Amino acid sequence: MKEVLAKLQLDEHYYGDYGKQWLSNSDIITLLNDPKSFGKSKEMTKAMLIGRYFHTAMLEPHKITSSEYDVVDASSRNTRKYKDALDESGRMLMMLSKEKDDIDCAISTMKSNFEFFDDIYRDGNEYEVPAVGEFCGVAWKGKADILTPDMIIDLKTTSNIKDFRYSARKYNYDSQAYIYSQLFGRPLVFYVVDKINLQLGIFTPTSDFIDRGQQKVEMAVDVYNRYFKEGCEHSIEDFVVRETL
Repeated sequence: MKEVLAKLQLDEHYYGDYGKQWLSNSDIITLLNDPKSFGKSKEMTKAMLIGRYFHTAMLEPHKITSSEYDVVDASSRNTRKYKDALDESGRMLMMLSKEKDDIDCAISTMKSNFEFFDDIYRDGNEYEVPAVGEFCGVAWKGKADILTPDMIIDLKTTSNIKDFRYSARKYNYDSQAYIYSQLFGRPLVFYVVDKINLQLGIFTPTSDFIDRGQQKVEMAVDVYNRYFKEGCEHSIEDFVVRETL
C-alpha cells in the first residue's frame, strides 16, 4: 500500500493511466451528466489550469516553474500575441498575466488572514495526501489538499461566495465530501476565497449535504456497474436519460 500511495503522490500517476484503476470524485460529474465521455482523456481547461496553479502556489510553491505555468501578457486568448506564444511553447493552454495577477491576489488574501494561515499551515499538517479505498462496491481514490489530525481542509475559489452553497451542489462538492470522509475517516471542510471581491469563507458540510453526496455516488456507481464494469452486459450507446418532471 505504501508503494501505491507513493506513486499516487505524483500527479503524472494520479491523473494518468495508473490512477484510472480507481474512480474519483471527478468521475461523478461524467457518469451522471455525460457517461458517454467516461474514461476519455480531457483537455486542460482554463479553470483547470488556474485551479492547479492556485493549489500549487498555496500548498507546494516550490513546484511552481515557468515551464509549467507559462504566462502571457496579452489581453485575451484571441490575440496574435497569445497565439504566437502558445505556438512557441507547444502547450495547449497558457495563463494570461491578468489571470495570474488575480489569482495571486486571492492567494495573498488567504495567506494574510490569521485564521486561514494558522489552519492551513499548522505544524503537523500534511499536503496533497492520496488515499485509496473501496466502498459502494468499487475502488476509489482521493487526494486531500490538507490533512489535519481532525479534518480535511479543501481549498476552493469561487466567483460568488454568497452562492457557494449552490455551486457546491452543482460541482459535486457534496459527493467529494462523502468520498473523502470514507477514504480518510474524518470530515472535510471547505476554505474558500472569492476571486472577485476577495471575501473569505469557511463552509462546513451538514449531514444532509453528505447524504446528498452519498446519493450521487450511489447513482454514479449504478451507471458505472451497468455500462463500464468488466463483464457488464449493457452498451453505453444504449444509455438514455430518464427523469420525472
